[in-house]
Amino acid sequence: MNGWGWWLLVALVLLAWSVWWTALRLDRLHARLDGSRAALDAQLVRRSAVALEIGTSGLLDPASSVLLAEAAHEAREADPVDRELAESNLSRALRAALDEPGQRAELDRALGGSELLADLGAASRRVIMARRFHNDAVRATQGLRRTRRVRYLRLAGRAPRPEPFEMDDEPPESLARAL
Repeated sequence: MNGWGWWLLVALVLLAWSVWWTALRLDRLHARLDGSRAALDAQLVRRSAVALEIGTSGLLDPASSVLLAEAAHEAREADPVDRELAESNLSRALRAALDEPGQRAELDRALGGSELLADLGAASRRVIMARRFHNDAVRATQGLRRTRRVRYLRLAGRAPRPEPFEMDDEPPESLARAL
């Protein structure tokens, strides 16, 4: 093999290594994306469980209890297409039920109320963090998938295009101060 043949071989090996490294990185990003989505789902289920517990505890007035329990139930039972809307509705229901004047103090005085509020505050904080981590993973994956090398060589395969999880995750004002 002459001098040009060796250089051509080295160039092909480097190109193959670069494509392999990009495919490996994309695979890792997809795995990170799957993990972040599972973590987000777990935190959303935890938040709706605590909200349902507060709604059915009898610590709130009947209208707030029904509103909160229905929103929590809908969030738990929502199909993937409607999940963002159902979770946003739960956030609005939490704000409506817990941001009434004097509601926080009344719940703190009730037996078990402060523990439920602490659980809800922790669950709300975890939802915010899990959603942020998931959306960061989506941005990183989408960024790599937009590169020419990935598009032209179809390195993403048949993996679905990742979408960010957009929802209203603003906690009630009475809990936001404690976060």
